[in-house]
Amino acid sequence: MRRSESLPNDYVKVWFALDQDDSGWPPAGSEGLWAVRLSPEVVRLDNTPWFVRNVACGDLFSVERDHRGQWWAGERLQWSGHCTIRVAPLGDGPSAGSLRDVLDRFSTLGATGEGIAQFGMVALDVPPTADVAAIKRCLVDGQDAGWWAYEEGCVSDAWLALA
Repeated sequence: MRRSESLPNDYVKVWFALDQDDSGWPPAGSEGLWAVRLSPEVVRLDNTPWFVRNVACGDLFSVERDHRGQWWAGERLQWSGHCTIRVAPLGDGPSAGSLRDVLDRFSTLGATGEGIAQFGMVALDVPPTADVAAIKRCLVDGQDAGWWAYEEGCVSDAWLALA
């Protein structure tokens, strides 16, 4: 997350409704993401989602406040160009299940992210300035080697075109 401990007035938590599958995944009915209010009805997301699909850090969303004062995401107005990738390190790989090791490995290629120990995964933010080809190659090679599993939460056509 790119915010200080004391939040400026323009920071809000924006909620996204989640569709759970028959097994109850994801483990919540909604996910809150930090965002910067750009206008009364538009925000720019400022962190990477754990569970929301087709959403990335920096995306612009319309928002609406509910009767309890919570902000809820509406339509995505503009994609930021960032990709969201979720990585779950496996215990017998070189990361030995370490979320920090995964974050460090991908930070050298220009990605940032956060680990969530409760679910044993990392949410990576891959900006368009990162070495996207090297990141995808590392993800695929690591998955093929049994180091981790990964999921493409929000990716570009250019990402999909990479081998």
